[in-house]
Amino acid sequence: MKIRFGYVANALGLWDASPSKALTFARYSRLPKNERTEKLKSVTAQNLHHTKRILHYNIAHEINLYRFSSSLVPLATHPEVMWDFITPFKSDWEELGQLIQQFQLRPSFHPNQFTLFTSPRTEVTMNAVKDMEFHYKMLEAMKALKRGIINIHIGGAYGDKNTSLERFHQNIKKLPNEIKKQMTLENDDKTYNVEETLVTCEKEKIPMILDYHHYMANKGGVDLSLFLHRIFNTWNTIPKVHISSPKSDQAYRSHADFVSLDFILPFLKMAKGLNQDFDIMIEAKKKNLAMLQLIEEIASIRGVKRLSGGEVEW
Repeated sequence: MKIRFGYVANALGLWDASPSKALTFARYSRLPKNERTEKLKSVTAQNLHHTKRILHYNIAHEINLYRFSSSLVPLATHPEVMWDFITPFKSDWEELGQLIQQFQLRPSFHPNQFTLFTSPRTEVTMNAVKDMEFHYKMLEAMKALKRGIINIHIGGAYGDKNTSLERFHQNIKKLPNEIKKQMTLENDDKTYNVEETLVTCEKEKIPMILDYHHYMANKGGVDLSLFLHRIFNTWNTIPKVHISSPKSDQAYRSHADFVSLDFILPFLKMAKGLNQDFDIMIEAKKKNLAMLQLIEEIASIRGVKRLSGGEVEW
């Protein structure tokens, strides 16, 4: 069983490398009209530059998984802005894509919690479609559609889970098929548990990302060992899992700075029983530092062999 590791957005330790520098609509609106486009471009250029630095860091450390920041482009979906963020940066997007292709990186995006398809309000669904289109365009500009995914949660229950799930199946029809093909769903820590998410994924033929921390916070009476094989079978490529551990007993749902090996070891042993290769996205606050520490700890387990900077075999 081979496991590859990755992390989210920012490589801590690289000086001033945030790929998520922001421009709020309020600040944008205060600018003279003739300066607004240039400001959008300058913030985006900075974020893309930092993303390149991060990808080079990942390549140097043999880290194949990376989740791009969803804040790469400021105000990309704001109804009063909606600007062309592809054409001015065509070469930058292509350069990122070349790195992804050449080094066989596995990129992903994770739009925010407001990108959901269970709302009874039409405008919420249409905004979700716009946000998914935005992320799709970035993957497309990088020519990374074959390798990239866009992961979201099912959404809210609105007081009635069954009705909300039915609404999900209806609302998701508004998402163009080519974008749906890039989509994955993950179980969440409060509402839709592993089984509910899996059944939804199987019905829609969408791969499911297991979030182990979310499972532990929201088991819903589900024995994960009975479902892990089915979860992995939703993928026609290497399955992907999200890993983090609780900040504390009092803040159980919050992510800790690092990942507790003791917390995730039961899952790793469970997965070993399937002997299936899979990828792990680390969602700890310390980003790449937490990922590297966890790899070191896992590699010290008897029977585990470290294959590269970002991969082990058990």
